Amino acid sequence: MSLRELREEYETKSLSPRATKSIETRGRKFPAEKCCVRTDFQKDRDRITHCKAFRRLMHKTQVFISPERDHYRTRLTHTLEVAQISRTVARALALNEDLTEAIALGHDLGHTPYGHTGEDALNGLLEGGFRHNEQSVRVVETLENLNLTYEVIDGILNHRTVCRPATPEGRVVQLCDKIAYMNHDVDDAIRARLLTEADLPAVVSSTLGTSPGKRIDTLVRNLIEQSLSHTEIELSPEISDCLKIFRTFMFERVYAHQLHAAERAKIKTMLRLMYEYFLQNPTKLPQEIVENAAPLDISIADYIAGMTDRFAQKRFREIFMPSAWEI
Repeated sequence: MSLRELREEYETKSLSPRATKSIETRGRKFPAEKCCVRTDFQKDRDRITHCKAFRRLMHKTQVFISPERDHYRTRLTHTLEVAQISRTVARALALNEDLTEAIALGHDLGHTPYGHTGEDALNGLLEGGFRHNEQSVRVVETLENLNLTYEVIDGILNHRTVCRPATPEGRVVQLCDKIAYMNHDVDDAIRARLLTEADLPAVVSSTLGTSPGKRIDTLVRNLIEQSLSHTEIELSPEISDCLKIFRTFMFERVYAHQLHAAERAKIKTMLRLMYEYFLQNPTKLPQEIVENAAPLDISIADYIAGMTDRFAQKRFREIFMPSAWEI
């Protein structure tokens, strides 16, 4: 037996009956030769970590835009934190860790520069709207042509709260994404002196804990215990309600106010002006974007969404700011 087949046999014998086994995958859009060492989900994980969109996450905003200090989260560190927490839960529940990790590593590949401010800007410009989870699927299916398995693509597409993943591994990532971003974002907000720990709702501190680490531990333990004793991957009702209060607080005190309104307006104006420029000058788009043969507005969104924060600023200066010159 090959190493891959030994791993598939291990999954069949050792994982939970509700786990998604590699050998049972619904496959890929295009047939691909099996690896003798890695399962299909391991291959997907590796394809994601080696793709260009994954590397660009290190220079994309999580919450705080272009912070001066080094310790604030980026979209990449958020992604790695989600993957770590998700694997801990998947292992405890005897689910497929490789599938879980692949979904976690790919879930934010389609995020725009400047975080949700950039997403809001593109959403207002495109006739059909813009959603980063759908763009993440477009990245892996079209822009980078990774040819991932159905299960990984489903988990990436359905990681948002309003969606429902088809696999328990996808559901784990969906919940761990929230566990990660709320606790790490409040940590960054405290570092930025936007909040203090005492500002959090009393029920959050008393129920979940008085530090990001304690809250993550409480949430992860509850998710594992609740999911082991129930058929669904879920938090207990009490903890779930508390998490909703926590999320509402974060949106009101952090996500909606992490920048002055004038700064958010600058970002939206910058992206809008670039979008309108490329509508009028489509030949200025990179050739690899044009080669995807998408409608022009979609191609422009592909290009802008793929930018890092600093590249968006650089491209804006090149287009709209006069260049220095010497006589």
